[in-house]
Amino acid sequence: MTDIILQGICGRMGRALIEKISQRDDCRVVAGIDQQAGQIGDIPVYASLDDLPVRGVVIDFSSPAGSVSAARYCAAHGMPCVICSTGLSKEDEAALEEASAQVPVFRSANMSVGINVLIELARRATRLFDGEFDIEIVEKHHHNKLDAPSGTALMIADAINAEAGDAYEYIYDRHDVRRKRGKQELGISAVRGGGIVGEHEVLFCGPEEVVTISHTAQSRGVFADGAVQAALFVDNAQPGYYTMTDMLRGKMQCF
Repeated sequence: MTDIILQGICGRMGRALIEKISQRDDCRVVAGIDQQAGQIGDIPVYASLDDLPVRGVVIDFSSPAGSVSAARYCAAHGMPCVICSTGLSKEDEAALEEASAQVPVFRSANMSVGINVLIELARRATRLFDGEFDIEIVEKHHHNKLDAPSGTALMIADAINAEAGDAYEYIYDRHDVRRKRGKQELGISAVRGGGIVGEHEVLFCGPEEVVTISHTAQSRGVFADGAVQAALFVDNAQPGYYTMTDMLRGKMQCF
């Protein structure tokens, strides 16, 4: 049985995780962390990680600052963590990598298995088109999302760019530039509106054809499922920095 501590338990993803975990018999939520202490059903909620009386795998869906705090706390107390928050800076990511020297740290800006398959397909398409097609990424999210572009859009762009030998320049906005699209541009566009859970499209645009690879999250349950799988994966793992690719390595061998 894997004990799980949810940081950001009162948020939308926290509630989705409680529901998903309640349906399983291989893990359980033993505590939550949020801005105010209290109780959610039988789950005690604390206002700070420092108040925790229990141990377990920490799943973080909070904020960049909260993610760094969780990683450092886990490193100091020998606890694995799964970091799912988006909008982390390079300094934040460096703090996670530093913590991974002491404990298992699982990091993904998108916990969906489907998105990570999309990323692998985008890598393959980049290799096959070999610079002959223009590439654009369009992401859509609900109006409450704070960061733009999404961390997932940047994950996709980084995977494509790595496959292309870092040949691309990311272009986020063209409204004040009147010029022909550069061959080495990789456009990233963000849409915010309503209750869109998450949609990502990668367009490979040729002279007379367009190939589109897309993924639509129909509920937050897909992210909760991935986060739980990640928590089970890092429980009792060796210290290190883990990603979805590590967890899905066996599945990815089919590509």
